[in-house]
Amino acid sequence: MTDHYAVVGKPIAHSKSPLIHRLFAQQTDQDLEYRAELGDSVNFEEQVSKWFALGLRGLNVTLPFKERALALASKKTARALLAGAANTLRLDQNAGGLEADNTDGIGLMRDLQERLGFAIQDKRILVLGAGGATRGILGPLLEAGPARLVITNRTEERAITLVQAMQTAMNATALTFNSQAQLAQHNEGFDLVINATSTSLSGDVPEVPDCIWASHTMAYDLAYTPSGETSFLVFAQSHGVKNCADGLGMLVEQAAEAFYWWRGVAPDTSAVLKQTRILLAA
Repeated sequence: MTDHYAVVGKPIAHSKSPLIHRLFAQQTDQDLEYRAELGDSVNFEEQVSKWFALGLRGLNVTLPFKERALALASKKTARALLAGAANTLRLDQNAGGLEADNTDGIGLMRDLQERLGFAIQDKRILVLGAGGATRGILGPLLEAGPARLVITNRTEERAITLVQAMQTAMNATALTFNSQAQLAQHNEGFDLVINATSTSLSGDVPEVPDCIWASHTMAYDLAYTPSGETSFLVFAQSHGVKNCADGLGMLVEQAAEAFYWWRGVAPDTSAVLKQTRILLAA
């Protein structure tokens, strides 16, 4: 019997999750179908409840519904609670309600540390942005033991609130907020700069001082393109950065973690990432 899964968001037509999960299913011989659904901003909760009542086995959730997805669940994983958002839901077979998880952070960490070979421990990291994407990755980044993790954001109050909450939740002494003026006082580049803003989606770049870059810096964009080059990565390269990666690897890895959470089977992400990149470029 075919099991049914979906991803919900608004917009959703751009989502590559159906392609990725189809490749996972083919590779692991799983009998499932995976579709994309346009979320209803007004009736999201009723919409999701109806899908699960009709037999949906699992749901991925993207913008702007991740916080509402967490609130829907009666059972929440520790990493979903820490992020304050959920990107994956499943039926709780024991209690009968919904169970929520957040696989964004582990997706990033696997892409960075296992595929790209970048060790977080004792590194100086700068995260641009303080929205939902940042919330999803902060916990795993901090758990990996960076020497310093700096967040900067155009709206300073939002970033300060996030930093204070994470400092309290994790006793994270390495985590700090820097304004643009404070960033401009750095006299050496960061080891890793992560763009967690939406600027690359419109071909723009975040405003940052030149001093954040160095020849050893790695630039990582949570956004992705078929070619692997986003506007942010091109911007970093113009400042002498040679080590760059877009977020397609993270997308595949977070999807694989959700797939494993649902099915108990771990796909070969390297093969699927390669296939996905080829299919997107075609």
